[in-house]
Amino acid sequence: MTTSRETDWMNHPMLRRLVDEANGLSLEERLTLLKGLVPSVAAEMTPKDFEAFVIEFRLKGERFYDALQHPGEGKASRHVVGERDIEGR
Repeated sequence: MTTSRETDWMNHPMLRRLVDEANGLSLEERLTLLKGLVPSVAAEMTPKDFEAFVIEFRLKGERFYDALQHPGEGKASRHVVGERDIEGR
């Protein structure tokens, strides 16, 4: 979890506690939790905004796997997947 000016208002200790507790669940339970959050998240977004979130979510995974394949290397020394890559631009 990262912090920035845009997220300074968030209750980061509470979010960290929730993430830590969720990480203690089994993989199947964590997947069910993610799926369970989708309806309430989607209900507060437009379809276009939800699609952008899904792309951002996918990028998080792509970047994670890229970092695993290049241990000890910073992102400056490798190609980091971005929105244009996902969208084929």
